[in-house]
Amino acid sequence: MARSWTRLHEHLGAAPRPLDFSMVAKAAADRLGESDDLDWKEQLPQPPREGRWNELAKDITAMANTRGGLIIFGVRDATCEPDEVNIEQYAQWVRNHVQPYLPDLTFTVLTSADGSTSVLVADVPASPMAPHLVYGTATRDKDQQAAVAPYRDRDHTAWMAEHQLERAYRDRFTRAQRAEDEARHLLAHAQETVSAQHSEPAAYFVALARPERPLPRTAPRLTREETTAVAHAARRRGGDPMRPGPLTSLEIVTGNPRPGLRRWVLSTLLLRGAREVHAELHHDGTVLLAANVSWNAARNLAADELPDAGIAVSQDFIGACCRDLTTTAWELARGLRVDSALQLTATLTAVTPSPGTPTPALVPVVNVFGGFTDVPAHARHPRRIQPVTAALTPLDEAEVLRETAQELFTDVMNQFGLDPQL
Repeated sequence: MARSWTRLHEHLGAAPRPLDFSMVAKAAADRLGESDDLDWKEQLPQPPREGRWNELAKDITAMANTRGGLIIFGVRDATCEPDEVNIEQYAQWVRNHVQPYLPDLTFTVLTSADGSTSVLVADVPASPMAPHLVYGTATRDKDQQAAVAPYRDRDHTAWMAEHQLERAYRDRFTRAQRAEDEARHLLAHAQETVSAQHSEPAAYFVALARPERPLPRTAPRLTREETTAVAHAARRRGGDPMRPGPLTSLEIVTGNPRPGLRRWVLSTLLLRGAREVHAELHHDGTVLLAANVSWNAARNLAADELPDAGIAVSQDFIGACCRDLTTTAWELARGLRVDSALQLTATLTAVTPSPGTPTPALVPVVNVFGGFTDVPAHARHPRRIQPVTAALTPLDEAEVLRETAQELFTDVMNQFGLDPQL
């Protein structure tokens, strides 16, 4: 099934929708450059000759082994005539030369409004069965078949080295368990990172947004400038001036993200007087967010409103965290052209300065009329919050983002016996 969000959509500023000829023509006229997920071809696919590799199979496999993309034939010289296109033949070449099979590959002919010009578009999905191998024979030894694993390295095709091939196979066979293990590891990493900064108990919103199919290491890395742009765009999209969230707290460091292990880090953990917020934008499309939800939460409470050994947590700020997580994950996925759903996980955790210290109760603080704060008499004070989950896709509209954030927020606050609204 052809996708409705591609690099052409991003370049043209087009809303998600099926690709049409006018979009291809405009992108070609703009001289949109080739990349790991876009390849322009002047001529229609050619059959293998004199024992050579099938170039179509190689190009399609390279994209499937990376993160998918578009191969557009017949653009520069208008060499694509509809009656010359043989989609069945192209699909047969791929079946004959590529293993494992690529079931979701599509070929589509797009024709101009006046019918004078056409292009052929191969829409290649990123494959969970990667690595795919291309099989062929050499001219000098036609009886000996060989196989290689191509991938896209920015605007050209490269060949996987042994260590890349080994990792690709390991990722395929352990994908599901590996994703669960990595998610647990990242959440534990966030808790350890924020725990190291506190000499008194505190409570944190800790959350992770991760693509179902993260970008492979062969995809281009996120740049510092792209990271800054994503953070700014997410704050504009989800921000509420009356209830600022963690991205507002990070604004002072957004212009200069620090490098991390295959990620960029935005953090105020070492800034005195600021709300502690730690965010990571990973090159594979993962977003990690940890934010202090107890900071100033008890400031206006009466002395007897907060139980002993309890930590006040701000309901409003928890809601803002859910909004900022959702918009940041969506903006990063769009920027990296992630082509899969995003799985979001969020929880609250108490941070204690000494190992073995009893876990304090979490006490919800809500804003009431007149700007006052209060601890609802009927609210529960749990010591642990179960992780809650939600999902979204890079194609979702603003309303769906709000609904996703509300779903996370509601599931967290219901554990306090509260039914909140963003």
